[in-house]
Amino acid sequence: MSQITLNTLVADIVTAVPQTADLFRKLRIDFCCGGKIALEQASLNRNLDPLQVLSEILDIDKKQKEYAEQHMAAERSEKELITFIQQKHHAFLRDELPQLTPYVTKLARVHGENHPHLLRVQEIYSSLKQELLEHTEDEDQVVFPRIIDFVNEPTAIAAEALKPHVLELESEHEAAGDLLKELREITHDFEPPADACGTYRLVYQRLAAIEKDTFEHIHLENNVLFEKVRAAM
Repeated sequence: MSQITLNTLVADIVTAVPQTADLFRKLRIDFCCGGKIALEQASLNRNLDPLQVLSEILDIDKKQKEYAEQHMAAERSEKELITFIQQKHHAFLRDELPQLTPYVTKLARVHGENHPHLLRVQEIYSSLKQELLEHTEDEDQVVFPRIIDFVNEPTAIAAEALKPHVLELESEHEAAGDLLKELREITHDFEPPADACGTYRLVYQRLAAIEKDTFEHIHLENNVLFEKVRAAM
């Protein structure tokens, strides 16, 4: 269905996003016999904030779509997986890492004296940015084309030539994971102080998003794509 809004019928929301049934049950909003009512009115009837209810629904919808994407990964061919990884994860990193850089720099410059860990955040981010951008470039230009060539013509020679590249990528994944784990530790799970400014909160929020995307990215490569390749060797 199209974007869910306050005017969307409750019954239609549950049809499109079945997991919202649990939310409606918790809020005591009837989605069965009384489901032919707009979300806004249904919320008001229960003395609930319609925008808050809509926000929770959209969050459930987003998580369901993300789960579906991950669940479908095992059913994709190697070439389809590579295309998905490039379009979703590589594109995200190439856009987000450079865009976030000036905010990380500003945060360290303005608040680093009173919050010294932010200087380390800047160091880690700089290393992570360089590693991930170089890593994705190597995948796109060297390793992924080799994987596709191997899948199209799985010879023993091609397999032996590909193995060290896969091992190197896995090692780089581990290094990136270690940097992200340190970031999470020193930022206290990306939780800004109560008196944090807007930049402080923005940086932590976007660092958490980078962590989430990167771990999903690494999972798809290590545990799905590379396993498919090894099974063909």
